[in-house]
Amino acid sequence: MHSRRVALTGGIATGKSHVRAQFGRLGVPTLDSDQLAREAVAPGSPGLKAVVDYFGKDVLDRSGALDRQKMGRRVFADEGARRALEAIVHPEVRRMTDEWFEGLNAARHVYAIADIPLLYEVGRDGDFDLVIVVTCEPEAQLRRLMKRDGLSEADALQRIATQLPTADKVVRADRVIRTDAGFEDTDRQVTALHEELSGNTTP
Repeated sequence: MHSRRVALTGGIATGKSHVRAQFGRLGVPTLDSDQLAREAVAPGSPGLKAVVDYFGKDVLDRSGALDRQKMGRRVFADEGARRALEAIVHPEVRRMTDEWFEGLNAARHVYAIADIPLLYEVGRDGDFDLVIVVTCEPEAQLRRLMKRDGLSEADALQRIATQLPTADKVVRADRVIRTDAGFEDTDRQVTALHEELSGNTTP
């Protein structure tokens, strides 16, 4: 018997990290796929070697690590480059995610959550028992992304456009958490969903 596999996804800058952290505060095991993606191309890893073989050494910083800002600018402006990077990183992230879920103690944890931003884009929704989508109004998403990453409006819109529209994700979701009304309201939604998934309430 395994813990129930729950995926957390949504558009960039919609509030996924806060939602994941709140589930964690409630005692739910959580996994950050962005962190796994960083580990997949860490210095000395086969993933980083594959990146350098494809993109060249100019994507490295002075220490020999992947220059994430430089890489980001390149892949967000070039769909072919983005797909090449994803082909290197995503299989390793998937392997590490499966390994993490298999290592959980189902007797202690009824469910666990993996935060996977590109869940639908890479066709991984079928790997999970339930999918939660985090969403907010498009204007709020744009404003948050510009502020968080220091981007111009044009650059922020370009990054948003590389993902499936959040509205499309909402339609496909099993559960939806809306983050427009602030942290307190978001946390109430998380707590209610936690109660449901823990078997304490009915949907």
